[in-house]
Amino acid sequence: MARRRRADKREVLPDAKYGDVVVAKFMNTVMSRGKKSAAEQIVYGSFDMIEKKTKKNPVEIFHNALDNVKPHIEVRSRRVGGATYQVPVEVRPERSQALALRWLITAARARAERTMAHRLSTEIMEAAENRGTAVKKREDTHKMAEANRAFSHYRW
Repeated sequence: MARRRRADKREVLPDAKYGDVVVAKFMNTVMSRGKKSAAEQIVYGSFDMIEKKTKKNPVEIFHNALDNVKPHIEVRSRRVGGATYQVPVEVRPERSQALALRWLITAARARAERTMAHRLSTEIMEAAENRGTAVKKREDTHKMAEANRAFSHYRW
């Protein structure tokens, strides 16, 4: 934790093909070992597959999927008098988006399709239809928060 001041947010430039900042953030999250061009190929390849299958704008489907995966409430550990409670708290919009991007990619990596672009396109399309592993993760998070609602008075 920084003791002096909060780190200032870096500005992410929009991606080259669609001019969308969220797609650029998604690309940065997909990227591993600093290989931006590989991440671009994966994301743009999956968007092309989505466009072929649905005949709709892939960026709109992606944003729809992201909205379906974003959590609104989560639990955070809070230590009170020697006991640790799972306290439900609302999720900030930036964190909500970051979690949704991360969950989509994690769910896609766990799939059994051959290429990462194919896995990602399938996961995005399923999330847009409100099903799939990433959406299940959000549902589990909400369920956990609902189950621990009794400890909401420990919110800080």
